[in-house]
Amino acid sequence: MAKKLTVALAGNPNVGKTALFNNLTGARQHVANWPGVTVEKKEGTVRWQDYDITVVDLPGTYSLSPYSLEEIIARNFIIDEKPDVVINVIDASNLERNLFLSAQIIDLGAKMVFALNMVDTAANRGIHIDQKRLAELWGVPVVPTVANRNQGTQELLDAVIRLAEARDPVARHIHIDYGPDVEAVLSRIEKVLAVDPSLADGHYPRWLATKLLELDPDALRRLEQSPQRAPVMAQVEEGRRQLEKTWGEDAAVLVAERRYGFLGGTVREVQKEELAKRIILSEQVDKILTHQLFGFPIFLFFMWLLFQMTFTLGELPMSWIEGGVAGLKDGIRTLLPATWFRDLLADGIIGGVGSVLVFLPQISLLFLGISFLDDTGYMARVAFIMDRIMHALGLHGKSFIPMLMGFGCNVPAIMATRGLNSQRDRILTMLLIPLMSCSARLPVYILFAGVFFPRRAGQVIFGLYLLGILMAVLLGIVFNKILLKGQEEPFVMELPPYRLPALRGVLVHMWDKVTIYLKRMGTVILVASTIIWFLGAFPKNPELAGRFAQERAELEASFLEKAKALQGREDFAAFCRALEKEKEAALAELSHRQQAAQMRQTFIGRLGAVLEPLMRPLGFDWRMSVSLLSGFVAKEIVISTLGVLYEVGEVSDGAAATLQEALKASGLTPAVALAFMVFVLLYTPCLATVVTLWRESGALKWMLFAISYQIILAWLTAWLVLRIGLFLRLG
Repeated sequence: MAKKLTVALAGNPNVGKTALFNNLTGARQHVANWPGVTVEKKEGTVRWQDYDITVVDLPGTYSLSPYSLEEIIARNFIIDEKPDVVINVIDASNLERNLFLSAQIIDLGAKMVFALNMVDTAANRGIHIDQKRLAELWGVPVVPTVANRNQGTQELLDAVIRLAEARDPVARHIHIDYGPDVEAVLSRIEKVLAVDPSLADGHYPRWLATKLLELDPDALRRLEQSPQRAPVMAQVEEGRRQLEKTWGEDAAVLVAERRYGFLGGTVREVQKEELAKRIILSEQVDKILTHQLFGFPIFLFFMWLLFQMTFTLGELPMSWIEGGVAGLKDGIRTLLPATWFRDLLADGIIGGVGSVLVFLPQISLLFLGISFLDDTGYMARVAFIMDRIMHALGLHGKSFIPMLMGFGCNVPAIMATRGLNSQRDRILTMLLIPLMSCSARLPVYILFAGVFFPRRAGQVIFGLYLLGILMAVLLGIVFNKILLKGQEEPFVMELPPYRLPALRGVLVHMWDKVTIYLKRMGTVILVASTIIWFLGAFPKNPELAGRFAQERAELEASFLEKAKALQGREDFAAFCRALEKEKEAALAELSHRQQAAQMRQTFIGRLGAVLEPLMRPLGFDWRMSVSLLSGFVAKEIVISTLGVLYEVGEVSDGAAATLQEALKASGLTPAVALAFMVFVLLYTPCLATVVTLWRESGALKWMLFAISYQIILAWLTAWLVLRIGLFLRLG
């Protein structure tokens, strides 16, 4: 007994759908009307292999929006009748326009085959489509046809049966990514929809959520009888308000823009044209920004400009915060008696947290710039540029999306690898993401570049980000060739239209990132600073304190004797002033020696002594070594640790020394400072990132491998940078 299949034939008007229908069904067809309307319904049958296939020719339509009878009929048939396969007939000479309907069919969750029709006409017009690539990107079998010559009909039937039997090697369901804000809203709507089984089972949940967000009339009608109508609509309205507040656009516009961006990315990937096409403004801009030769240098220029502006514009507010922190410390030292609690408050909490807080202006400006570039649509072009480069190097194009997120925070970037279908691609991407310099490392760069490279700080920071990308590319090649061999999966790089970002949306996205930074200062950094202070303050050594007190008394007595010996001289007053300055310098030097000796006796000093031999070839002292160790918890703590360890004691006028001043006075050279920044860039990321990598990879070995290779890479690269720096006389 023959098996049965129902196949729907869909497509735009005038794409050769009727001719293809006739080729498939021949004389075995009949014509009637769709129920309740006067629109013609064509249905036919074909026997192929062991199947009796019923072919239903849907009305020609450009979309599945419920505004015309043809659109409603086509959509309702796919949703309610659930055909086994949809043959989507596409005019190969007008690919982008035809793919809009294809995207809507994909949203319905239907199994689909592309009948790429009129390939001869497209070739005559100088249009060549990479059919294999199109099939891989959309997860849809593609069969070239010339319907008016009955070419490709049998191959199309073979593809239909393979798809129905789940034997087609390229078939997979894809989602069009509508961006993190819209995706978050859709996820919440889907959760509410899932409460009603009739909605969850009767409709493809993502499609229904998307259409409700767009206030699609037919989707709203389908929701009418559901007991979940009120909570679903409440969630929909909340999501729409949130998106409009953030983006200044209706949710339907945002969805449409992403969908068109997806189509534009597809055409750019698979279509080559020999003849000039109609040029619009967006395409003119893209010809420059995504140019094969100039696109990457332009991206680098924009990044360099962003870092220059971040450092230059943030310098003044940074000095205000720095002054405020120093004033607060002075006030506490003045108001409170000299106890351990005063030292904890001034040096531990305010010194630690304040040393990170001072970089808030630059962090905010960087996030503002990145949010602006993202909302204009340019960052999608950056992903497209890097996609092309990564493909050329044998890396996964889709992987650059989470890697790009890594510049903000490595944790969500690693979690974003869930969007990669291949476990091999996920592991490879996870191993490379930590080399993307997250925002937590930026305060370290700003501090050291500002102190040791004040005139070239922006270029130095830009170079560090570029070094991270270069290392990711080089290691990606190595891992791809040796450690994780395999084929990367295809992916469409979406190109949304350019737009002038809504100011509110840019500020909201910036504030979301800044809030994470501030929360860390109030939790992780506060706790870590307190612990670091405790380890640096205890145990006390009374014997050592007594020895230095005696040395101080002897020093003061010797200066008093000198003053007495010269009494009665005519220039006695001038001599006393000079002697007083000499005394202050000697006491300050003694104070620094005492602090260093006391710190060496503390818990953290002992730990630094253990690490120092390992880090001495890099030029790092024990305090820098300890700060790197504390950076395993969170990279911001590197600064707060340095703030606690360097901001010990007071300068001669009684004001607390700033971390910048302490570093300048520490004897570090620009070459060592550059090596330190490179080490921070490349060594193991924060504890949260390491744990996330373990959890997402599902294997302890990948976490241990990541920690090991990053530490070795950081040490070797920092050593090389130091040697180059010394050769260039940076030391």
